Amino acid sequence: MPDLVLVTGAAGFVAGQCIVELASNGYAVRGTVRRPGSAAHLASFAELVPADLESDAGWAEAVDGCRYVLHVASPFPPTEPKDPDDLVRPAVQGTLRVLRASAACGTVERVVMTSSMAAVRPAHPVAGKTLTEDDWCDPAACDEAYQKSKALAERAAWEFVKGEGSGLELTVINPALVLGPVTHAATGTSLEPVRRLLAREAPGVPRIGWATVDVRDLAVAHRLAMESPVAAGNRYICAGPHVWMSEMAQVLATRYRVPTRAVPYWLVWLLARFDPTIRGVLGDWGVLALTSADKARRDLGWTMRPLTETVLDTAAALIEHQVVTTARPV
Repeated sequence: MPDLVLVTGAAGFVAGQCIVELASNGYAVRGTVRRPGSAAHLASFAELVPADLESDAGWAEAVDGCRYVLHVASPFPPTEPKDPDDLVRPAVQGTLRVLRASAACGTVERVVMTSSMAAVRPAHPVAGKTLTEDDWCDPAACDEAYQKSKALAERAAWEFVKGEGSGLELTVINPALVLGPVTHAATGTSLEPVRRLLAREAPGVPRIGWATVDVRDLAVAHRLAMESPVAAGNRYICAGPHVWMSEMAQVLATRYRVPTRAVPYWLVWLLARFDPTIRGVLGDWGVLALTSADKARRDLGWTMRPLTETVLDTAAALIEHQVVTTARPV
């Protein structure tokens, strides 16, 4: 019998790719969903069961018989909530629900948790500093609800396995901005830069950038972190070099008509007054996101595909699934 793996948040962008990766490598997979039918496109890859991060119901049944758990589910809205606790509560309490159920069931050996570079990056980054797994965000200094939620959830997980869940192995993955092809029409917030360029929703390209990771490579990292004997008790950054949005635009411009000229800060600031998504990234203007994935490469043998492939595959999938219907080829 193949090992059974639970993946939380099966309907999500990253979780869905993790399910495909696991099933393709011979694992039996079970995925949790909040709403029946929300991950119907994965029914041939996984058994789908109901469970919600904000309820105790269903978690004991979800982890029953599993050897591993990939805890991927966590809210990631495109804009800041009015009440930060709307993000913090399900992220922290949901993580603890998954860990408690895993520790109690008696068969789960390791939980691989999807955290974020948000839990690594300081609230006020230091220019020129390359971030590693030794770096942590201070939740008390966070202005962004999402960053606070990821930092607090990861800290809660580490505290749990030091105490109440001391018999459980924990490995944490800290991805950067996740790009890559979607498998159905619902998309993640992280795809907004490519979607906006394809849809030509701005007159030009702001000086904003990110470290990025392909969702397919990220799914491989989760599997390797689950399998590797040395991964227990470690966190792993999964991120490539910093990429300016203008560089993404230049890649897309080889196939599609997209804006490529730079726009000044004052214009983006003006647009941000009417667009909360733009407002959410305005603080990153001109900031280099320097990270090191050396530990994942060394411990897990993890590799990344070229950025060009990631960006073009992202665009093709967004068009195929009609997330973008106004893209124009060159």
